[in-house]
Amino acid sequence: MSGTALIVDDDPDILLAGRLLLRGLFASVKTAQDPSTLPALIREHAPDVILLDMNYARGATSGDEGFHWLGEILKVDPGAIVIVITAHGGVQIAVEAMKRGATDFVSKPWANERMLATVKTAAALRVSRRQADTERARAVAVSARPAGGETPLLGRSRAMQLVHSLIERAAPTDANVLILGENGTGKELVARELHRRSRRSSQVMVSVDLGAVAESLFDSELFGHVKGAFTDAKGDRIGRLAAADGGTLFLDEIGNLPLHLQPKLLTALEQRKVTPVGSNRPQQVDIRVVSATNLPPDQLGDESVFRQDLLFRLNTVEIVLPPLRDRREDIPDLLTHYLALYAKKYGREGKPLRDGVLEALLDYDWPGNVRALRHAAERAVILSGGDSYTLEDFPLPQRGGAPSSATSAAVVAEDLNLDRLERSTVERALKKHGWNISLAASELGLTRASLYRRMEKYGL
Repeated sequence: MSGTALIVDDDPDILLAGRLLLRGLFASVKTAQDPSTLPALIREHAPDVILLDMNYARGATSGDEGFHWLGEILKVDPGAIVIVITAHGGVQIAVEAMKRGATDFVSKPWANERMLATVKTAAALRVSRRQADTERARAVAVSARPAGGETPLLGRSRAMQLVHSLIERAAPTDANVLILGENGTGKELVARELHRRSRRSSQVMVSVDLGAVAESLFDSELFGHVKGAFTDAKGDRIGRLAAADGGTLFLDEIGNLPLHLQPKLLTALEQRKVTPVGSNRPQQVDIRVVSATNLPPDQLGDESVFRQDLLFRLNTVEIVLPPLRDRREDIPDLLTHYLALYAKKYGREGKPLRDGVLEALLDYDWPGNVRALRHAAERAVILSGGDSYTLEDFPLPQRGGAPSSATSAAVVAEDLNLDRLERSTVERALKKHGWNISLAASELGLTRASLYRRMEKYGL
């Protein structure tokens, strides 16, 4: 037993009967004869269910007093669960009360079974609403910008001007957007910029990394579940689609969604409805969908990899983020931004680049794109000891050009440094699979999370 019930009625016999009946359902059952005490009682006890009589004055049958106090209850707690108590035959009053915000009604004299069933259902609704509020608040916290300010989507190159133009035109609409690009190009930044400029910007943006969701948890994660739906379902849980209701749903790594799960997502997006696991009641959702993948277009267009009807649903507008090697003119601005950002973070003085450093950074291909540049800048700020940044402060392998495979094999055979060997192996696996995280992780025998940690460690 848990929670609190509050019964408000001018008849002490009704209060006694209600308290005796409900004490098996709630840890505490409070009663009151005077409805004017309602606001104070609600603030003090935060009842899960309120049973409210509709008439208090002698001979009154209109329900006007009950309507008044129902309004006062909802002012104090807009999410209050109120069951109105009406005289026999007072159906019209009950209907009007439910229009004004009551959850359900019971008639006097009540049948105990009917009363218990009504209260149980109402209490379950209260729990579900609270969990939904908690999940939504958590989603807001997750999607909120960091206190120090979010990294802006930087770049003035021709390629990035096109990206900014597409964002500007697509953001105010509700069109679904598919963002394509290699790892580290800033796909999530584009998604957040689309949300920030949209008409849904005051609502939540919920992110889901589909590459990190276990297949067995897919339905529960995206659609939610009800208590008892499976062994560990100890309570109702709102899914990510429902949590994003009214806002934006960002489906990251959409290309890694297994083919057999794609129809479920397609159905939910087409119908704009989700049915929690263990429930048979679909819930309407109003969401704007933004997706991202590092899969190249030829793989994305392969029916054996990705359903084309789902792709059609996702890419009303398609934004392609260029790799950093194709917009080298943006490197100076990016570098200046990240060096200043990390200097402030670590309490270091700003300092210039030594001659030749910027030229070397411009010549490097940056296989990890902007993410790699960011990590390189952070490393330089942490490790640099002079009055300017030198080339040695930035981890740039193969500065003399890519060696032949025979040379690479010889270097690997001679170099016994574990960190360098691991970095080389990880980089080779990523390049082999076109920087597809899932495929590279599989060949390396790592989880995606483990591979991401190594990429971050080595600035890839």
